[in-house]
Amino acid sequence: MTWDFVDKQTAHTTGRLFFLDLGGGRILSANPDGSDLKTIVEEGRKLPDGLTVDPLHGHLYWTNMGANPKANDGSIYRSDFDGRDITVIVPPGGTFTPKQLIFESASRKLYWSDREGMRVMRCNPDGTEIETLVQTGSGDRDRLDARNWCVGIAVDQERGQFYWTQKGDDDAGQGRIFRANIAMPHGESPSSRTDIELLFDQLPEPIDLDLDLTQRMLYWTDRGDPPRGNTVNRAPMDAAAGSRAQPEILVTHLMEAIGLSLDLRNRRMFITDLAGSLYSAKLDGSEFKTLLAAQGNLTGIVYVEMPSGA
Repeated sequence: MTWDFVDKQTAHTTGRLFFLDLGGGRILSANPDGSDLKTIVEEGRKLPDGLTVDPLHGHLYWTNMGANPKANDGSIYRSDFDGRDITVIVPPGGTFTPKQLIFESASRKLYWSDREGMRVMRCNPDGTEIETLVQTGSGDRDRLDARNWCVGIAVDQERGQFYWTQKGDDDAGQGRIFRANIAMPHGESPSSRTDIELLFDQLPEPIDLDLDLTQRMLYWTDRGDPPRGNTVNRAPMDAAAGSRAQPEILVTHLMEAIGLSLDLRNRRMFITDLAGSLYSAKLDGSEFKTLLAAQGNLTGIVYVEMPSGA
């Protein structure tokens, strides 16, 4: 989605992309056409995966999967847009293997999916009040089953709902997308809640999510096998169960698609893949172009609009 970092009195804005290099442990920044590429944070082998912004306060937030994805050493960090003032928000071990991360500005909550932790979580922007919203398994045996792994996350605060992906084994056609209410049903728990709705099943390997709340469309990347994998897809958010059409494939021939950010103001999207490429396209998949290539192993991405010269 488009993040607006602009005061209502500010007329002139400029777009900026922030995205992650998993292999190099870096946060990169560029103009929407791929120019003016900069490294603003370089952490080393912490495996950053998800990235979001607090547009009002000019903060970046990102997840680190940890030096060993099989260990409970995931964390979440924050910095200014220029990479300064790096702050630990969720310390190592506060989450297992955090993946996509979303800042929901109305409620001022950070939401993320925790892959080997097998859960969807949230907290305040300062790291307080960490909550588990969904728990799909527990213990080492369940952790070995990739069908329990939560990866992507998106939030519809207006409708009081959140969405997430469970990827399944690599290229196995076990991927699923779910939805539940933000408010926990009375008397229920993250592992027993009864309001979880399965939206799509038997997807190749769905990863990151984004929402177009005006058009009520759900977008996601899929890094599974072609023809349905290594794609960007979309589907209506509100189709009734039993009447949902097959998802529409918008972009194909990606190389392990991961990151996705919608610029709704300009009706376009930005995509990253593990082969190190940054792409753009219109929201219908047209005008697809490669902006950057061979930039490492790219994961999360976010598009921000801010005052010119900021």
